[in-house]
Amino acid sequence: MIILPAIDMKSGQCVRLQRGAFDTVERVAENALDTARRFADVGAKWIHMVDLDGARDGIRKNFPYIYEVIEKSGLKVELGGGIKTVPDLIEMVESGAARAVIGSAAVTAPEVVEYAVGWKPEQIAVGIDCLNGRVRTGGWERDSGLLFTDFAYAMDQKGVKTIIFTDIATDGMLEGPSFSQLEKLQRAVSCRIIASGGITTLDDVRRLRDMGLYGAIIGKAYYAGTIDLEEAIKEAGKQC
Repeated sequence: MIILPAIDMKSGQCVRLQRGAFDTVERVAENALDTARRFADVGAKWIHMVDLDGARDGIRKNFPYIYEVIEKSGLKVELGGGIKTVPDLIEMVESGAARAVIGSAAVTAPEVVEYAVGWKPEQIAVGIDCLNGRVRTGGWERDSGLLFTDFAYAMDQKGVKTIIFTDIATDGMLEGPSFSQLEKLQRAVSCRIIASGGITTLDDVRRLRDMGLYGAIIGKAYYAGTIDLEEAIKEAGKQC
């Protein structure tokens, strides 16, 4: 299982939120590139980055900082936030993102997913952000009315290879991931699944690994010191 330490960017700063609420923003690191290099130093091969401004309003004001990580960290960058159109998707991939994450646009602009799976299916993921079992869009602020399992199945049928699943209720809360919802997702799709939200301890990492998940995103737990990233990577196994 791959471990993807996370950096969320807002207004040029490295931040974390609680349950996706923008009024809980907390700065957690001084510099994105230096933080990414520390991840690489302990064995990470991937990093998960989100442009929160792009996710919320479509303006990717954090891209200069993200591009620096792409160019100089030595990590593969999984990047989300602000992919609203096919040109947005192309720009992110051609700028060097190893994997581009389509979030709200998978619901609001399905042609983006259709283009993606026909163009570079291995470099695309669909991010499913879920609250109370339903998919949220617009930086987690709007309820789509779609059940996450139904939506995930539809993405699987379109040819999506990778799904990133976030239970918003657990995100940034250091209370453990939603194992039950991840198990439902595994039963619904054949896609590779990356777990996001609530991963707090090495026991969480071991359990996700033993479930056979493809990846796990570690954010708040790293910055709060509840997980030793180097140990988490060792527990997860070979990073590819």
